[in-house]
Order: sequence, then C-alpha cells, then structure tokens
Amino acid sequence: MSKPEKKELYEILEELCQEGKAWTDKKGRYHNTSGKKKKKEILKKDKGKPQKKKSSGQVREGIFIGHAKGFGFVELGEGEEDIFIPEEDTGTAMHQDKVRVLIKEEKKEGKRKEGIVTGILERGMKEIVGTFQSNRDYGFVICDNPKFSKDVFIPKKDSIGAGNGDKVVAVVTDYGTKNKSPEGRITEILGDSRTPGTDILAIVKSFGIPYEFPEKVVKQAERVPDHVLDADREGRLDLRHLQMVTIDGEDAKDLDDAVSLYKEGDIYHLGVHIADVSNYVQGGSALDREALKRGTSVYLADRVIPMLPERLSNGICSLNMGVDRLALSCLMDIDKKGKVISHKIAETVICVDQRMTYTAVKNILEDTDEQAKEQYWELVPMFFCMKELSQILRKGRHRRGCIDFDFPESKIVLSPAGRAIDVYPYETNVATKIIEDFMLLANETVAREYCQGEFPFVYRTHENPDPDRVESLLILLRNQGVKVKKAKEEITPKEIQTVLESIEGMPNEPLISRLALRTMKQAKYTTECSGHFGLAAKYYCHFTSPIRRYPDLQIHRIIKDNLRGRLERKGKTEHYKEILDEVALQSSLCERRAQEAERESDKLKMAEYMSYHLGEEYEGIISGVTGWGFYVELPNTVEGLVHVNTLRDDYYTFDQDSYELRGDLTKKVYRLGQKVKIRVADADTFTKSIDFELAREYDE
Repeated sequence: MSKPEKKELYEILEELCQEGKAWTDKKGRYHNTSGKKKKKEILKKDKGKPQKKKSSGQVREGIFIGHAKGFGFVELGEGEEDIFIPEEDTGTAMHQDKVRVLIKEEKKEGKRKEGIVTGILERGMKEIVGTFQSNRDYGFVICDNPKFSKDVFIPKKDSIGAGNGDKVVAVVTDYGTKNKSPEGRITEILGDSRTPGTDILAIVKSFGIPYEFPEKVVKQAERVPDHVLDADREGRLDLRHLQMVTIDGEDAKDLDDAVSLYKEGDIYHLGVHIADVSNYVQGGSALDREALKRGTSVYLADRVIPMLPERLSNGICSLNMGVDRLALSCLMDIDKKGKVISHKIAETVICVDQRMTYTAVKNILEDTDEQAKEQYWELVPMFFCMKELSQILRKGRHRRGCIDFDFPESKIVLSPAGRAIDVYPYETNVATKIIEDFMLLANETVAREYCQGEFPFVYRTHENPDPDRVESLLILLRNQGVKVKKAKEEITPKEIQTVLESIEGMPNEPLISRLALRTMKQAKYTTECSGHFGLAAKYYCHFTSPIRRYPDLQIHRIIKDNLRGRLERKGKTEHYKEILDEVALQSSLCERRAQEAERESDKLKMAEYMSYHLGEEYEGIISGVTGWGFYVELPNTVEGLVHVNTLRDDYYTFDQDSYELRGDLTKKVYRLGQKVKIRVADADTFTKSIDFELAREYDE
C-alpha cells in the first residue's frame, strides 16, 4: 500500500472512531464496535485514555480560525454558521488550516454548533512573522498574529544569527503535536523590533503583501515613455481647451482623476477625467500580472505600497498639472434636479490647469482665504458651480435612500523617526464632498451603460444585509429609545437612513451609526450587476481609480475595446467572460487584505502614541459594551478597553439586548454613548491594544 493510500485509510479509521463505529487499543490497533470486546470508547491519541465523544456523524470541511486562548472556529463558507472548536478538540490545527471537522451531536441553546477537528487537509500558514526570543542553544518565534497561538521552536543552526527581540520571518517545518511545539527555521531578519519602520514592515510581511517589484516589472516600467507620444493621441477627443483641475490631499502624488464643469442655462456639463492607465499597462504583461497580484495600493501609517511602480503611478499615469495626459473621460449633461440626461464616454487628451488641495478649495468656498481666492481667481466661479451641483447630487441620493455613514477617519502624524506623535480625526469638508459626489455619479453612469448593454464587466456590489442581523440591530435601537419602523421583511436603505437621521445630535449617534454599519455586508467585486445597497444604487462600479485599484484598470480595457469596436470580434467577449470572475475574486481578496493591514497599522501606531501618555486622563464616550468590559472612544478617535475586572465597586452583568453592563448591587449602568472619564492604564504595541481605567463618572 502506498503512503497516500495509507494516509487516506488512517483518516477514514479516525473518522470511524470519532463516530463511535470503531475503537483503538493500547497499541494503537483499530477494531470495529461489533468485535468481541464491544468497546465504544474512543482512545484519544493525545491524552492516551478513553473518552466518550457524542457526534452527529456529520463531517464538514472548512478553514480553521485560531484564537490566542487555544480554541478556534471553523468557517464553512458564506452564509453558513461557523463551528466552535473547544481547545481540547483542536488537535494540531493551526490558524488558516483547511481542516476536516466532525460536528458534535448536541447543540446548546443560544450557542453555535461545536465540533472536533479530525484531520488537517492543508496547512494554511507555511511561514509566520514574529519576534525572536533567544536562548543559548535555541530560540522561539512568538507569532505577531495572536490567532497562531503556539510559539515556534527554532534550533540554533536555523536561527541565521537572529538576535533577541528581532522581527523575523520563519518557515514552519514541523507543525508539532498536542504536546510538542511547532518547529521552524528563520528565513529573513527584518530588524530590531524597536527600530522605527520594522514594526510596519512586519505587518506587511505577515499579510503577505508584495512590496518589492520584480526586476522584470521594473524594467518594463522603465521602458514606458515619460510623455504622451503623438501616436497615442490619434483618434482621441482633444479636451485641452476645457478648464479642469485635480483636487486631492496635500500629500497625494498619484493623481488619477480630474474634473471640469461649466453651466449653460439649467444644464451642468460635468466632465470626470480618469487617467488612462490601460494605455501603458497592457493586459497579460508582467506589469499587469503584478498589478493583479497586488489588487490595490495599500496605505499604511508610514508608507504607501503602490499597485504600480512609481514611475507610472507618480509619472506618466498621474494627471500632473500643465502637461498633456491620456484619459478616459465620462462627460455628463445634468439637469437642475441632478439627473443625467445624456452622457458620453470617450478616450481623450487632457491638460490639467491647476493642482488644487481639499484645504484650498474648502477655504475658497467658505470665504476664509482671500489670498487663495486671488491666486486662483480664474477658477473660483467653477468651484462655486461645483459646490452648487454637488449639493443637488447629494440631495438626489438622499431622496432615493442613500445611507451616509459620516465617520471621521483617523489621521496619525509620525515624527521623522517614524514615531506616532499625534492622532486626530480627519473629517470630510465641502471639497471632499464635491469630489466624492462627482466620482459616485461617474461610477453609476458607467455601470448603467455597461449593465444595460449586457457587456462582460466588473461591478462593485453591496448586498442586502442579513435579516437576522438587522433584527438584532432593531431590538438594540428600540432598547436605546430609537423609534424604528420596517415595512417589509427586508429593510431598505431609506429605512436605515431614516433611523440615522432620527438620532442626529444624540450623544450615541456615532455609536449607533457604527452598529448599523456593522450590520451591513461587506462590499465586493462581482461580474453580476446586482446593485449597491448602501448607495441605494441599481448600477455601480469602480471606474475612477485605475492607478490604485485593479478592477478600475480592467474595466477601462473593456470600455476601450467597446469604443473601438473590438468587443464584436470573435473571441474577445469570451476572453473577458473567462477571466473576469477570477479578477473580481482576486480584487476582493486583495482589498480585504489591504484593509486588515491598514487597520493593524493604525492600531499599532495608536498604541504607540498612547504609550507616551500613560496615567493621563481623558473624557470619552462608551463606543462598545461586551461581557468583558466596555470600549471608550476618545475625541482623537483612539479607542481602548475598560476591562470589567477593573470595575471593583460591584459585580457587573452584561445585558446583550440593550448592550449594557449593570451592577448587581449598585444598579449602576454603563451603556452606549455614555460619557466617562478614563485614565490610560496600558498600551501594548505587541498586541496593538490599549487599556483604560475608569477615572470617575462624567457628570455634565
């Protein structure tokens, strides 16, 4: 019998044992339960003693998600409930492993199903990033990801000279057993964990984000011209006569969208001009394959990891001021009610008149900067026209039920040495809203044309929320005193919008808004045009950022092939149909990876910032309540946990329906939106966590 056959037989016998149809003796030999001894006990291999296991006999496969405390969950797939795996039933499963799990027979009321890991089908994390702890003859790597809960043993010969406290990358060579640690070898030393920049690099490596371009890609980028060639202008609509600007943040370098606007009577002529990256990144090229692999640019606290080499993203593809650039333009005629009455998508040549910042445009429109108004006097009328149209478009989206989750982003300021020296909320303003409104309209307009034309395409989809999660939210809202009405079984965007408007100005407004946001499903890329729930839009795609998002680049190719009549050629439409599902899936996965890395980066730097403020007191608002304590958000957007164990004046019980912690004796209540005064107790950059203590109750 071959090794694979033996392995398969062993796994089948193990499953029979778990199902009570077989048992093993002290020598590890298998017997069926109809044998002479009639034993139905299952010998647990790790503990060496019989133990009864009741099971449903149902075996499933899924991805094991570990927990720092040893237990875990198995994800079965979208729409299916995860299976809880107690610590004693995890076997040798590690975070991200593909496993076979036997579901236990009994399910406790109010709790998810439990299971037993019976086999490892595929190891998920073949390498880890962590901190090396050195001993004389060996060492251990403590994984930065707490879900990989076991330290990895490193023999001295495999440590490649790593020092105590170094951030390292290690390959796992042996996943160990229940009683034996995993073993590995170090393949890369990232640097001392206390050195600025090493901490963020460790996050990049742990998420598997490519951050260095292969030599072939770099050479291909170097061959791209740094100016628009005459041959590339042929057949394009020349829009260099239009007055147009880019409006971005002060530190933006990859400018992929410009806007133009003028008004004739009651009609607004809006142009959204997007960098034609597809002219320089050919489908199937080394540049294209690397862009698809990355999926998106990643914006971390101390660096940007671009989807395309900087020679392209900051050079020929960037709509820099005063130079000719190739673009894909969406030209829209809009009436006074904000309806697009006609539009045209065209390949164009443009020249941006001025590179504007959000701050400068905001100050001009709010009459707070006379110097800026004088400097840009030729553009000022267009800016006021933009503000006017933006307000019309925003009102139109509001009427149809678009949900506006207006949360301030966290802005983290770093010193030249990479240390976090300030954190503050970065809020939207009139200028950011103008660009947002114009980009949304262009995205919808393009999606409508290509959906109605039934072309192969990539859409941005946001599905309706899960009814059970909506019901839980509604119960919470009613317990918070918020009146909620729901006409049908499924909630509509308009109904959620009404709820958010009803709590405007209330202390718990941002917190209820966050809970409502968490009820929503995650947006993703699909080849089906099924609409965007949050925007209350029937048609939606991502068209406006091809420098930093792969789906935008991909649909630009489709649009250009359509404009040039190439989609009618034999095999072209079939080619797109073959590749687009994979493009959509890969783009969604890369987007999720980038978001998680960005969150980890922000948590790390916030913890670092608060570590310089231990013992200081702040006023904040309770932003979350759980059985283990409550979270407090400070005005600077930093959030920390007040653990229930630090509330020593009473024994507190968590009420899940109302999201409240109640003292059994004092009847004191801690609830969402409540103002409290806290003291910074601890801030740990390793776990990226912040702990607060209650300083005193807040009384207005």
